[in-house]
Amino acid sequence: MIRDPAAVVLVLTAVVLGSILLEERARAARAFGSALLAILLAAVLTNAGVLPTTSPVYDGIGGVAVNIAIILILLGVDMHSLRRAGPKMFGAFVLGTIGTAAGATVGALLLAELIGPETWKLAGQFTGTYTGGGVNMVAVGRALETSTELFTAAVAADNVTTTVWMMATLAAPGLLRRWWPAGASDANATARPVEPGHEFNDSGRAVTLTDLAALATLVAGVLWVSSLLAAAVPAIPRVLWLTSVALLAAQTGPVKRLAGGPVLGNLVLHLFLATLGAQSVIGEILRVGPAVFYFTVIVVGAHALLVFGGGRMLRIDLPTLAVASQANVGGPASAMALASAKGYYDRLVPGVAVGLLGYAVGNYLGFAVAALLGP
Repeated sequence: MIRDPAAVVLVLTAVVLGSILLEERARAARAFGSALLAILLAAVLTNAGVLPTTSPVYDGIGGVAVNIAIILILLGVDMHSLRRAGPKMFGAFVLGTIGTAAGATVGALLLAELIGPETWKLAGQFTGTYTGGGVNMVAVGRALETSTELFTAAVAADNVTTTVWMMATLAAPGLLRRWWPAGASDANATARPVEPGHEFNDSGRAVTLTDLAALATLVAGVLWVSSLLAAAVPAIPRVLWLTSVALLAAQTGPVKRLAGGPVLGNLVLHLFLATLGAQSVIGEILRVGPAVFYFTVIVVGAHALLVFGGGRMLRIDLPTLAVASQANVGGPASAMALASAKGYYDRLVPGVAVGLLGYAVGNYLGFAVAALLGP
């Protein structure tokens, strides 16, 4: 068994590289996604006796490194892009967010006996991830100190449910069109192309040494300021201060011109997920897995009911509802993928805009639900 910290880091980075390459080059692996593949590959290595279940490396990556990743990703969120969303897309996103929070609350109440005393933590995590994507799940879960087995099971269940929901939203506009009010179908979806863009405030140019030095300075500054604020107002979790400070910094011109932050942040998040897999005993994950999967189904089911049921009553067209739902459940990348795949090009930029809003508010809403249900 490998125990040397340098060797453990080598294996973990190789696992992340392998998971990313598999997603890029193997069609079957794309259904899993690189994040889940990193967890599964590391878990296999641990259960085969290659990696240890405990290591100082895991503690280091799961501590300050996760906060650094969250900051780097949030530094790329441009709140001004919300002006592009429009009232219908924004309204559909709000419906989805309310449905997510309601579903997480109901799911926690129904499944508390099956999942156990940490059910309220999962409610917060699933509220966060189905408001804006996986970054929120990591932020809320680490702040609430969800157990490794439950965290890993939650990531696996989320991946399956998110994949199924992508297929459902791809089919929904065609399947539901006959029941939609006249004038609120997909007739106004156009094939008008839009200029290529980025999900984040990333300049699109090559990353320079200046960019990296500026990002390092910003990350250190956000960590320091959020620590001061958390010490002054301990009733508010530090991750919320971190989120707020990072988002405020992201709206400034110099930060918007930096390149590379979101990519680096996602790399660190992949490493963190690999450490979760390395600390996981597969038997324990399977033991808690089914109930956690039911939880995701309840949350996304309530989300779907409110998005499409409420959207129909408000006469919001089906393409807008589908894209907004993906912005909630999968984040801006999923919203972009669905809009492009279905030819809803006029919804692409608005969908990415509300997806970025989900990144911004997911942590707050996740903590609110967890606080409501917690001990």
